[in-house]
Amino acid sequence: MRMREFYLVRKTGSLRNLKLDRSEIPTLQKGKVLVAVKSVGLNYADIFAIMGLYSATPEGPFIPGLEFSGEVLASDSGSFVPGQKVMGVTRFGGYDSHIVADPDYLFPLPAGWSFEEGAAFPVQTLTAYYALRSLGDLRSGQTVLIHSAAGGVGLQANRIAKQYNAFTIGVVGHEAKVDLLKREGFDETIVRGKHFSDDLRRALGGRPLNLVLETTGGKYFYDSYNMMAPMGRLVAYGSAQFTPSSHRPNYISLLFRYLFRPRVDPLTMIKSNKSVMAFNLIWIYDQKEIMKEMLTEIEALKLPAPIVGHRFNFSQMHEALTLFQSGRTTGKIVLNIET
Repeated sequence: MRMREFYLVRKTGSLRNLKLDRSEIPTLQKGKVLVAVKSVGLNYADIFAIMGLYSATPEGPFIPGLEFSGEVLASDSGSFVPGQKVMGVTRFGGYDSHIVADPDYLFPLPAGWSFEEGAAFPVQTLTAYYALRSLGDLRSGQTVLIHSAAGGVGLQANRIAKQYNAFTIGVVGHEAKVDLLKREGFDETIVRGKHFSDDLRRALGGRPLNLVLETTGGKYFYDSYNMMAPMGRLVAYGSAQFTPSSHRPNYISLLFRYLFRPRVDPLTMIKSNKSVMAFNLIWIYDQKEIMKEMLTEIEALKLPAPIVGHRFNFSQMHEALTLFQSGRTTGKIVLNIET
């Protein structure tokens, strides 16, 4: 008898609390779609949730994971039929071989895309689009600074920005990632370091810095904000400095970083005519109309399949998460489920 496999966290606080479990395949619910999952995408929110550092984490035992792709096994929805290839998002529950999904959060897998590419697309693309367009109000020809540019969101952000003829500057943590950014069409690249402000000034070449996608925090937040032109917008959607490097958080280190986190005075913002915005994509999950509208606009951009940089088997979840923490990844990390 086929069984469902999933990763469960009974108690947050450590990646070691993430355990592989098994049960019977769930039954189809009214109005829902039963999906046999083929690939799962990883996100930083997964790590923070497992460690108990994410405010949106469900109370009690939960299954992490926000995006997946697979094949419809059964459907009580007129939108999808058995055998159809789909990709989807879920507010947790993605680390599962069988998902009973809300059809409003499922989308047909584009023709020619692999399941891996499908699992790599929804969250990072919605994140990049919401940051650039919904909050950043990106206009044609503007200059965009993209931190963590070799990651899944950063690469998608560049592709979207290029649709608006933007001048893009990508920031990475390692020299080895620069070639990828050049291949992806970034106009300039910067490797994070002590001369970041000078490097950014040179990369701008006299252009105004209109929009910053910020994921790092600390001095890079301040340097990016200070370099923005009047009416510039900084959009924060992550803070890599808080990512634990081991299987559990170092609370003393996190407290120190929290106490010295970036702060911006609203009166100074008014004087300099700059804006700081932030968001957490998971809260948009309940806003179905907003999500559908964004997906329609994204579809019109006809973006190519996302870059999958690292692949693991579903049984290698812990190895995949450890690599994710290291900061050595490029593109998206996906896990494949053999059925």
